[in-house]
Amino acid sequence: MKRALVLIYGILSYAVFFATFLYSIGFIGNFGVPKSIDSIPTVGLGVAILTNLGLLTVFALQHSVMARPWFKRILTRWIPQAAERSTYCLFASLALILLFVGWQPMGGTVWSLEAPVLRIGLYTVFALGWVLIFISTFAINHFDLFGLRQVWDYARNRTYYPPEFKEPVLYRIVRHPLYVGWLVVLWATPTMTMAHLLFALATTAYTLIAIQFEEKDLADMHPEYRVYKKRVPMLIPRFSKRKTTPRSEQVA
Repeated sequence: MKRALVLIYGILSYAVFFATFLYSIGFIGNFGVPKSIDSIPTVGLGVAILTNLGLLTVFALQHSVMARPWFKRILTRWIPQAAERSTYCLFASLALILLFVGWQPMGGTVWSLEAPVLRIGLYTVFALGWVLIFISTFAINHFDLFGLRQVWDYARNRTYYPPEFKEPVLYRIVRHPLYVGWLVVLWATPTMTMAHLLFALATTAYTLIAIQFEEKDLADMHPEYRVYKKRVPMLIPRFSKRKTTPRSEQVA
């Protein structure tokens, strides 16, 4: 019974994540959702800035703290090891939902490109960024990354083995293609508002900081990652014929 409940928990956590992922596309792109990043402002600028920074801080703390090994060790004293990744994904989704609900649009335009060809081009890049994010999760192991593999093995009473260190094709170009996709969707917009700029700047800064913690954890788990790190650029592709060392599937 316990194993079945853990499996159901993992599936539901993944469902919440996937719904949140889809909503975030409309939230950042300003389409198809009841409230987006640039909805009509309802509070003063100062209140909006403080509120939004607070929401972004909650999101950043959840992502960083729950991803650290020491926190995982504490968490798994209370929940099955198999449910740890699902719990991380669930709380990451809840942090995003809180951000969606509490976000305060700010008005004001930083830039606006009116030429149809430029607008279409940027929306195309925006869409490709989301495609890159999604493909990057499968280039490693989508189901392990979001906890489904762990709960499935647990439900079948099979021993779970962490992903091996390997080198999917995208990870031969940059170490973090998923983050590259995320940065693309943040900045590829024909109309940059004050709220969007705040979101993009804060999230970009957090991403660059989070990568440092993530790579330290990866190097601790996989000593060969240090060599890989020297040979493959972090975010900006550097095309060369040099052979790289493998990439781990495990990302926080």
